[in-house]
Amino acid sequence: MHNIWPIYRKELKSYFNSPIAYIVITVFLLISGWFFATNFFLMGQATVRTALSVIPLIFIIFVPAITMRSLAEEKKSGTIELLMTMPTRDAEIVLGKFLAALTLLAIYLAFTLIYALTASLLGNLDEGPTLAGYLGLLLLGGVYVAVGIFASSNSENQIVAFIIGIAIIFVFFMLDKALMFVPGPLVSLFEYLSVDYHFNSISRGVIDTRDIVYYLSLTTFALALAVRSLESRKW
Repeated sequence: MHNIWPIYRKELKSYFNSPIAYIVITVFLLISGWFFATNFFLMGQATVRTALSVIPLIFIIFVPAITMRSLAEEKKSGTIELLMTMPTRDAEIVLGKFLAALTLLAIYLAFTLIYALTASLLGNLDEGPTLAGYLGLLLLGGVYVAVGIFASSNSENQIVAFIIGIAIIFVFFMLDKALMFVPGPLVSLFEYLSVDYHFNSISRGVIDTRDIVYYLSLTTFALALAVRSLESRKW
């Protein structure tokens, strides 16, 4: 943490020193708020489940937009070389940037708590599935952020990193949506590898250790790939 903290602080500060954080959070809240308002006012249901269920889909675009500059910009500007000459390991650089992006994502999610507060004041909010849904979103967001940082570590161009991040995340999101095209023996494997399958399980209010292990394992794996990508510059 001695080396991770300065990187984390610098990265988080850089988000709010540029228009990226403000633009993303505004558009994110407008889209998620529209789904909440539609369900709340048109259908007369005091619940946030519809809004929470659509956020993983919104994250597919918004998370790579947050992470695309994390390492790509460092490579393009040459500051990555400066970081590597300092007494910091590649893993510390990746972890610092990962935690900063995850913190920003958690701040975005915190703003959506106004939906839950509104639903609880005007109706009978089901607190269990709601809390579980937020936990699932944070775990899911961790996977997306890790994948986005891995994508950013493989290019000096932010747009390329953005596209790579979206492509990888979209594949993991769609795995359980294409089971009809998968051979029978592989159906359970593809279903288990889908990030949305595990989120749906958690958002029902059932906290299963297998879902948490899946998210933490996939996040760790993506971060390990990002570290390996940085290390390849020394080869």
